[in-house]
Amino acid sequence: MNNYKFYSVDKKPPVAWVYLNRPDKKNAMNPPAWKESIPIFDDLDKDPDIRVVIIAGKGPCFSAGIDLMEMVKELPELMEQSQKGGIKWKLLSKIYNLQDSMSCIERCRKPVIAAIHGYCIGAGLDMATACDIRICSKDALFSLREAAVGFVADVGVLQRIPLIVGQGHARELAYTARNITAGRAKEILLVNDVYDTPDILMERAAALAMEIATMSPLAVQASKDVLNYGVGKSIDDGLKYVASISSNIIPSNDLMEAVTAFVEKRKPVFSGK
Repeated sequence: MNNYKFYSVDKKPPVAWVYLNRPDKKNAMNPPAWKESIPIFDDLDKDPDIRVVIIAGKGPCFSAGIDLMEMVKELPELMEQSQKGGIKWKLLSKIYNLQDSMSCIERCRKPVIAAIHGYCIGAGLDMATACDIRICSKDALFSLREAAVGFVADVGVLQRIPLIVGQGHARELAYTARNITAGRAKEILLVNDVYDTPDILMERAAALAMEIATMSPLAVQASKDVLNYGVGKSIDDGLKYVASISSNIIPSNDLMEAVTAFVEKRKPVFSGK
């Protein structure tokens, strides 16, 4: 068992479940939520027994967003009467730390699936867009909420969501702060699939994770690395980078196992070596 205050981590190799675990507050993200994700995903990145991670919410929803009242205590600079350069400098550093709490999901070499039910609002959507794949149940409700509370979303969603849904939909979500349903989220490609109930959603998330986990860990993790690198790069830059990655992971035991399994007409069992 872990001693985290906000999250609960359940390792069931080859899959790890990371639960937002503050159900009585609709998993609103308080200070521990922002601090604990970094060591959690560092540990999962380094754990050789874990090949895929699923993020989900305990209780009624994925996350109702930032716990604004709790976070104001962590950011006294916001309430300073005299907004001098030194105050701004301290605040800038804290914003970088908050960004890292989401970017650590993207940096984790293991694929991360967001299994979303109920509210996925504000900071919850920030977290979801840092994941590799998003799926949800019919009751899911999404909102890029920050414009409705008077500040710009500054921990990653504005950088990531245009890559998922395109500029037009991203700007509409950001400017209106409106709620969108699971069906609409699938229409704009924010989620890959929608399932009837949260229980079915969790079953399908587990099945998807196991499907990924049976693939070569070297190939899957290298693919995530190459896809992440390619954001904002030219095709030529991406081709040069993937050539370097490919030449570094080939040959491998996984490749030899794939060839052997093909000859023996069986499914390969990959070791990630």
